Amino acid sequence: MTDRLRVCMILEGSYPYITGGVGAWVHDILSGLPDIEFSLLTLSPSADQPLRYTLPPNVVEHKDVVLSASTAKTQRRPRRTVVDSILKLHERMFKKEVPDIMGTLAVRNNHENFGNGLLADDRLWNMIVGMNMRRNPAYAFSDYFWAWQSAHRMMFEVLRIRAPRADVYHAISTGFAGLAALNAKSRTGKPFLLTEHGLYHKEREMEIRKADFVKGYQRDMWINIYSSLSVMCYRNADTITSLFEENRRKQIELGAKPERCFVIPNGIDIERFSSVKRSPRPGFHVGLVGRIVPIKDVKTFIAVAKIVLDRLPEAMFYAIGPTDEDEEYYEECVALVESLRIQDHCIFTGRQNVLEYYSFLDVMMLTSVREAQPLVILEGWVAGVPSICTKVGNAPEMLDYDERFLAASKDPGSLAEAVLYVHGHPEEMRAINEKNRQKAMTLYNKRDMKARYGELYESMKGGQPWQA
Repeated sequence: MTDRLRVCMILEGSYPYITGGVGAWVHDILSGLPDIEFSLLTLSPSADQPLRYTLPPNVVEHKDVVLSASTAKTQRRPRRTVVDSILKLHERMFKKEVPDIMGTLAVRNNHENFGNGLLADDRLWNMIVGMNMRRNPAYAFSDYFWAWQSAHRMMFEVLRIRAPRADVYHAISTGFAGLAALNAKSRTGKPFLLTEHGLYHKEREMEIRKADFVKGYQRDMWINIYSSLSVMCYRNADTITSLFEENRRKQIELGAKPERCFVIPNGIDIERFSSVKRSPRPGFHVGLVGRIVPIKDVKTFIAVAKIVLDRLPEAMFYAIGPTDEDEEYYEECVALVESLRIQDHCIFTGRQNVLEYYSFLDVMMLTSVREAQPLVILEGWVAGVPSICTKVGNAPEMLDYDERFLAASKDPGSLAEAVLYVHGHPEEMRAINEKNRQKAMTLYNKRDMKARYGELYESMKGGQPWQA
């Protein structure tokens, strides 16, 4: 390895295969710090996914690992000290105490992996049988065992990974990416930086509770695993960054040390978006900028369009973003537009240069069911477009908790009223947006964000505390 600082960024199910929020943020960091070498360790659901980004030249290595719940080859029975440590880890978890994951990882030798070989020890097998008896006596043990297998198989696979060499290991979530970073820290002694855009364990819990195919005990098992992984990461990361203060407080509540936790907000290219020349068009134009995927809840956007068009027939609605990431959902959205007979007023643009739309949009609307710190709000402000958003992530704080421009998720009626308010108060909206424009330019400059991460990487390599 050269004398240049090298950071291994660890990602699960995102960059460079998925565009949008986290992917764009990662690409900005990589391309914005050209003097730092980066390795990528990506954890993927399937092999040979097409890259959605061209990797910058300072990305010197990319290792992609496919995680699956398939059965691996039989492995050797681990040493007694390893089994003892795993039993103690589970005992602490059952007592709602903090498990000593670093202690468990430390007892491995260099060639020893966790896996099905563990089940050759009667004590671990009896632990699984006992868990089934205590928690799920109404279900067949075989059902419980295979649920346990699927839940633990991916963790075992993560713990077999040898991450690329680096000076700092930077996981962009807890979960399996965070576990891989803990594993790398244990193997190399190098520091672990954790960045969360949302709260991974809460996002996974939402998904699991909505999944009809997950049984009750399986649901609880997965939720407990994701929650435990987050706690392990919070307790053992050397530094933790979040996008806003509310998430920082939640990390601390789950065990992160306050002096290790910092807020580094997202940033945008101020020069790019301030260059937009406003060119209003006749009528009233509402935009949603984002991928056409369920998390953006484009169907609620369409429902808002129908409500507004009944009172403001000249309005136009634009869903601006790629349509190929969930083609089934996109087709459902198109069918909904057609069934409401608003296809002449609700347009799916596909991937576009958003600057062209920012030049004439009268309002930006986000109907997402989950966000962290939506960059499109900032982009719109700087370009001269006010925003309406659901009460997700940092959006309420960004919009100063102004209920005129906020609504609960899946509440098209309230969102429609917000759109109509913006339409009816043009002078007031110009004043509000100028205030927001100045806020975005002062607090959310991408250049400042990248510089802060560069300083943080350098300080962690040198073992020095970082001053935010």
